Amino acid sequence: MFRRSKVTDGTATGQVGIKKKSRVPGVMITQYIEELPEGKSHPDFTRKPIALTIQEGKFAFFKAIVTGDPQPTVTWCRNNGDVSDTSRYQTKYDPASNEHTFEMPNVMPDQADTYKCFAKNEYGQAFVTVVLNVIAVGFQKNIAQQESAEATKGNFKNVLKRKSKIRPKSEQPEKKEGEIDPKFWELLMSSDKKDYESICAEFGVTDFRWMLKKLNEIKKEREEEQAEFVRSLSSLKHIQVNADGTASFELDMDLIEQSSSIFLYKDGEMIPYTKELGDTMKHTLKQVGKKYIFSLRDLLPDDAGLYQLDVEGVNMFSTDFKIPMVDFLVKLQEVKATEREDAVFECVLSNPFSKILWFGKNLPLEQSDKYDIQVSEDKLIHSLVVKDCMIVDKGIYSACAGIKSCNAWLVVEADKDAQKGKKAARKTTKAGGSGMDLQKVAQEQQAKLVKEREERKEQIIAAAAAPPPASPPAPASTKAGPKETKDAGPRIVSGPAAVADAPVVEVVSTEPEITGGLSDIYVLRGNPAELTVKMSMDCDGTWSRDGEQLNSGAGVNINKDGTSHKLAIQSCQDDDSGVYRFVSGDLSTQGKVTIGGVPEFDPDDLHKFSKPVIIRVGQNAAFKMPFPPQESLVVSWFKDGTEIKDGGGVKIVREPNHSRLLLRDCLRTDAGEIKIQLTNPFGTVEATSKLIVLDRPGPPDGPVDLVETTSSLIEIKWNPPKDDGGSAVTNYIIERQQDGQALWMKLGDVSADKTSFRDRNVTHGKKYNYRIYAENPEGLSDSLETADSIMAGVMILSGPPGAPTVVSASKTCIKLTWTPPEDDRGVPIIGYQLEKRKKDTNQWIALNALNEPIEDVSYAVKEVTEGAEYEFRVSAINESGSGDLSPPSEMVCAKNPNMRPCFKNPEDFIVVRAGNSVRVKICYEAEPPPQITWLKDDEPISPWTNVINTDGMSQLVIPSSKRSDSAIYTIKAKNSVGEASFDIEVRVTDEPKTPGPVALEQTVHGKVLVSWAPSPDQELDDRLYYVVSQRDSNTRVWKNVADRLFTNAHTVNNILPGMEYHFRIYAKNDMGLSDPSQSPTWGANSNRVPIPSNGGNSSGVSFERPPSILVPLKVHAPPKGYQLYMTCAVRGCPTPTVSWYLNDVCINFDKNYYITNSFGVCSMSILRVRSKDSGVCKVVAVNTFGKAECSTKLSVRD
Repeated sequence: MFRRSKVTDGTATGQVGIKKKSRVPGVMITQYIEELPEGKSHPDFTRKPIALTIQEGKFAFFKAIVTGDPQPTVTWCRNNGDVSDTSRYQTKYDPASNEHTFEMPNVMPDQADTYKCFAKNEYGQAFVTVVLNVIAVGFQKNIAQQESAEATKGNFKNVLKRKSKIRPKSEQPEKKEGEIDPKFWELLMSSDKKDYESICAEFGVTDFRWMLKKLNEIKKEREEEQAEFVRSLSSLKHIQVNADGTASFELDMDLIEQSSSIFLYKDGEMIPYTKELGDTMKHTLKQVGKKYIFSLRDLLPDDAGLYQLDVEGVNMFSTDFKIPMVDFLVKLQEVKATEREDAVFECVLSNPFSKILWFGKNLPLEQSDKYDIQVSEDKLIHSLVVKDCMIVDKGIYSACAGIKSCNAWLVVEADKDAQKGKKAARKTTKAGGSGMDLQKVAQEQQAKLVKEREERKEQIIAAAAAPPPASPPAPASTKAGPKETKDAGPRIVSGPAAVADAPVVEVVSTEPEITGGLSDIYVLRGNPAELTVKMSMDCDGTWSRDGEQLNSGAGVNINKDGTSHKLAIQSCQDDDSGVYRFVSGDLSTQGKVTIGGVPEFDPDDLHKFSKPVIIRVGQNAAFKMPFPPQESLVVSWFKDGTEIKDGGGVKIVREPNHSRLLLRDCLRTDAGEIKIQLTNPFGTVEATSKLIVLDRPGPPDGPVDLVETTSSLIEIKWNPPKDDGGSAVTNYIIERQQDGQALWMKLGDVSADKTSFRDRNVTHGKKYNYRIYAENPEGLSDSLETADSIMAGVMILSGPPGAPTVVSASKTCIKLTWTPPEDDRGVPIIGYQLEKRKKDTNQWIALNALNEPIEDVSYAVKEVTEGAEYEFRVSAINESGSGDLSPPSEMVCAKNPNMRPCFKNPEDFIVVRAGNSVRVKICYEAEPPPQITWLKDDEPISPWTNVINTDGMSQLVIPSSKRSDSAIYTIKAKNSVGEASFDIEVRVTDEPKTPGPVALEQTVHGKVLVSWAPSPDQELDDRLYYVVSQRDSNTRVWKNVADRLFTNAHTVNNILPGMEYHFRIYAKNDMGLSDPSQSPTWGANSNRVPIPSNGGNSSGVSFERPPSILVPLKVHAPPKGYQLYMTCAVRGCPTPTVSWYLNDVCINFDKNYYITNSFGVCSMSILRVRSKDSGVCKVVAVNTFGKAECSTKLSVRD
């Protein structure tokens, strides 16, 4: 229950203000009335605006979704400023998504503020605040840095002070001698202990004991600061370059407040990042649960530095991004390998590098049994060996050194020599490599590096000996004048007269005011210009330029027309540029006039730029265009009319007097028209060049046409390639492969003006494949291959083989054999094609394709349907194709051979409750189908018993069973081959009936003999037994004192005097328990044996007696595999020793028999009886007074 409080803000007279809580955190709701009408609601936010940190000049926006009935009105405002300027603030509403958007195009640093969004209707209002942070660049950035410096001196109101000691270079204090760089401690706190040694070596720290002590103190302070904003911090992964050319670092961070601000710094300077704008910014943040992943795209050398992640000014993670100055002198080349062969990728670097990153199909690769990564001693040559190539290994493999990378394809071709259906053997050969002398390239580069190192040393020595240069004087600071009107922004004037007019605003006032002030204008050199100031009333004023008062004359005309004051310049020259100011009393307005012209190029530079740039594929193309330095000059580069942006493989450098364009690793698609455009407020000028990228030509244009074929000649022709690679094709190279072989042989080459070739070295009847390459000065093209094999001359087909003969037949397979053709007509036979036809159909179906011939003269046909009849025919295959067909075979049926019936995993014992249906299911195998007969105790079954016979299965069903249905059922299966039978015992029973009356007798002190009349079902069910339960007057709880009794008596022990006992007797079988038979109450004064007193006249009583059998063993005949429980009762004093014998062999210690003796009740249990358990079972009881024994017969049925 929330406490209601009345407020006065935002409410009208007579209204109350009740504060409500929103489901969205941070939303404040005020309800105007006590009770809302039915179906109406106050405003609320379902999606509130999100705080934004963005770079100056970008597009900033907030989005919100509001609910309420009636529809609320949404307004926006800011804490320190106005949002009525539609050129800087725009409000939009999308009725389809119900989104309210507040947009700020080309956001500026002065727009950084706290913004509020209000939603109101007649029942209440809701509002939420959101913060906009703008990162300044250029001049504004310097101002922001100055403000930050002021904040460090005590002004904390406007600037957030970081707790980290890492500061931008402009703010770093002068480093004292012996002082350790703060970067050292930041890196240690975010690194593993195994990296401490290398970090200390980098910063020159040798006292490890002092370092560890100091580090623990700093860590303790940092953890206390972090605990204010973060619950846990783990899984820190330092920055590294990925396979896609980006770099990223990540960590798991559980924020206490999800709205906490997260800042990213590089070398102490805040850098902008985005969560939603994707690739529009260089730095991005991706959050998945508690995992934060920061990524950098379009990597450049300037991206190296210390990256730090802060939460509300507290550092959480620091990582050092080091970009080595390295490039690829020899890049990876495409590798074509055969299956089971090793593939080698090699490259050479420009500087030594101990380890580069290898990627295969965008996944990082490490040293393993599959991949072997090797580095030369000079660390310039790096290689990757892909061992035992398989088809799945094909794809793009890449090497990454720093921010440089190169990649190449691995093409894996199937081994045509491998036997079909068998795995090809591992090959010892290696495919690939750069095809160059890498050692020679590495040696030359090593010598170059040594030379550069020596030259650098000489330069350092010379620089140390030279005197230091004089520092330039500091520029004078400018101060703004008093009380000036705000300008409406600069205007460009290029017409016949430039007039600085402003709209007239009528104001009724007793004091003069400026109703139309000056603004910045641009005027083309030689054109007139006019400046106009309008006042609210007639008054005098003076004009000045750069602080000097102006009067009419020397090309300047000043006049006054009522409230309008004008200054006209007849022909603007460079001297007329400056800040013009109009002063009237205490009022003033000013505007800057800039005189200039359209940008121009030097004719010599323009001629040089217009020459085409010619490069090869993979090389870099560079364009440079000088121009005179100018203010407000915008430089743009275009390719084929489309503007080129900096990033990726494009690098654009803008200097005050020139601009450079660098296109890295150019492709053929990069060729085209390159244009540079200079734009200033006065106009635009363009210069055009051309980029020509040379490459090997594209493949010849197909298809390959057959002109002529004879027994000794094949002539083919083709078309020139569509892409000549930038230079003319010089010739074509033709190669040939005989069909069925893997070897390609070069036949020769023809000049570029001839696109046909005659092959005179052919063999009649053989088929050939051809491929053609185009060649130019840059290399060979990809090949153009013939679509189908071309035969020399006409086809020569083989004669017919012998008719197929049936070897064997079953329902799933028919095995055939045949003889080769008598006449192969002089052409070797490759294999055979087999066809089948089903009886009563006319369609012949091929069982194998022509390109997959049957190499043997036998075949097992598995594509058959059981019971269907088929005939087969075969033809021989040679180089020309499939020959004449053989005569058809005899008709053969797909069925199994004759077979004696046999039963599959039948059950031999089934128990069913009386009244339920009996289902005996027997599966069998036989051919031909047998005759099934069922018997009951060797007699025909009743007509009320159903028998269901299906293919391979017979089922006996008794719909409603009775006890008389218990019997041994026999199934007999008989066919022409033989017969088989199987017996199943079916026992139909029910819950047993209650045992008879119970009698109690005490023969010994503390023991009671419980006996009862047998249950009526005892004679009908040999698996019936009894359970005895007992309850005394103390516990009142029934508990079983005996179980699995096959007799009608049981002795209960531990009967105490003075207590009442009750007994229940249950009969139990496979169906469950019967109702109990209650005993009479056994109490303190009933049926007791007199206990002799201890008086003087009593005589001693002796209980010693020889053993005797109270309850003998019972005959048992259990089925094989069933459980057996056998019991008897023995009496004697002292307690006799009881031994069990089976066929006169003692089984007391046999683990297959579980034997117990509880107060004279002896029992033996067999979990699963076996055939060898049959025989005479005997119990022998022996004490010092004699011996007693009893025996029974145990028969195990199959």
